[in-house]
Amino acid sequence: MQNVIFVAPFTLEATMRFLRPALQLQGVRLAMIGQEPAERLPEELRSRLNAHYRVDDAMQVDQLLAAVRHLARGWNGKVDRVIAILEQLQVPVAEVREKLGLPGLSVEAALNFREKARMKTVLRQNDLPCARHRLCSSDREAFAFAESSGFPIVVKPPAGAGAKNTFRVDSQEQLTSWLKSAPIRADEPLLLEEFIQGEEYSFDTVSIEGRHVFHSIGRYSPTPLDVLQNPWIQWVVYLPRRIDGPEFAAIRAAGPRALDVLGMRTGLTHMEWFRRVDGSIAISEVAARPPGAQFTTLMSYAHDHDFYRAWVELMVFDTFTVPERKFSAGAAYLRGQGQGRVRSVRGLEQAQAELGDLVVESKLPQIGQTPKEGYEGEGYVVVRHEDTEVVVAALNRMVEIVRVDLG
Repeated sequence: MQNVIFVAPFTLEATMRFLRPALQLQGVRLAMIGQEPAERLPEELRSRLNAHYRVDDAMQVDQLLAAVRHLARGWNGKVDRVIAILEQLQVPVAEVREKLGLPGLSVEAALNFREKARMKTVLRQNDLPCARHRLCSSDREAFAFAESSGFPIVVKPPAGAGAKNTFRVDSQEQLTSWLKSAPIRADEPLLLEEFIQGEEYSFDTVSIEGRHVFHSIGRYSPTPLDVLQNPWIQWVVYLPRRIDGPEFAAIRAAGPRALDVLGMRTGLTHMEWFRRVDGSIAISEVAARPPGAQFTTLMSYAHDHDFYRAWVELMVFDTFTVPERKFSAGAAYLRGQGQGRVRSVRGLEQAQAELGDLVVESKLPQIGQTPKEGYEGEGYVVVRHEDTEVVVAALNRMVEIVRVDLG
C-alpha cells in the first residue's frame, strides 16, 4: 500500500481534476494538506480521503513538514510520496522530500525551474537558446541591461507563474516611469529580458528517470503577454495533430536537453518557447508541473488519454503509457469586455449552430460572475477534430461571434 500526500492550498477546480483520479488509484492511501477546511472539498472527494490536515500557509516548509509528520503517524510513520501541481509549491515540497528522504524533484532542480533568472543562466551555460536576461538589483543595472538589449524589453518577477505581473516596456521613459512606481530593492530584484518577436508555442513533456518519453506541442494565438496587455482580446490555443515535421525539429532537439540540464528526472513539465521571424527558436520558461490554461485538457482530448490521471500515476508509480495523437484540439477563451460583472453572453446560439458538432467541453460565463484575474477569462470552449485547420478555423470563429459583456 502506497501512502501519498497531495498538497493543495485551495480547492480550485483545476486542482480537483487531479485530485479525483488520485483518489481512484488502487493500492493508494491518499491524504491532503491544504489551507482551507476539509469541508470546502466536495463531499464525494472528502469522503474518500484517508486524512486531511489544514495549515496556515502551505508555502512554508516548516508547516508542511509538521503536517507530513503528523499524517505519517497515522500510517505507522510511513509516507511514500508528497506531490503537488502548483508551481509555487515545487520548491517547498522538494525541501520537505529532501528532509524526509522521499523520491521526487530535488531542491536544486526545483530552484532551477522556479527561479527564472537562474533557469536562463543554466540554459545559456549549456548553449541552449533563450532570451538574453539580467536579474537587476538596482535602477542602474536595469538601465544598463535596457541599453545593451535595446527596447522593447520584458519586465517580470524572478519567480513568476502564468505570465502574471509580466509587462512589455517600449522606451527609456516608460522604464523610468515603471521604476518610479515599483522601485527595485536589493532583496526584491527584478528580471529583465530581451523581447522576442515571433510565434509562441508550448512544449509539454513527460520524463521518467531522466528519459524523455513523450512530448506535445501547442500554439498560442496571440501570445500570453499580448493577451495580458489587451484585456479585450479573446484568444485561443491549439494542439496541431502532426508535430513530427521539420518545423518543430529545433524544439524537439532543444527541449529534452533543456530538461536534462535543469535536472528533471520524473515528471510532467510545461515549456514556453518562441519561433523568431528568422526561424530560430528561444526557450522562454519551463515549469516543473502540469500545464495550466486547459493544456492538460487539450492533451487529453488530442490523445484520447486522461492526462490528469496520467500525471498522478506518473508521480506515484513512475509509470506512463505513451498515447497516440489522434486529433487536433484547441480552446477558445471567453473574456469579458468592459467593467463590472458578467452582464450578458452573446452569440452562443449562433456558435452552437455553426460549431456545436466540434465542441467536446465548455465552461460558459455565468450572468453575475465576477471577472477572473489573469488571461484565462470568464469561460472557455474546447473543440476537437482530426484536421488541424478545421480546429483553427472553429476557434477563430468562436472568438469572433461570442461576446461576454461586463457591466
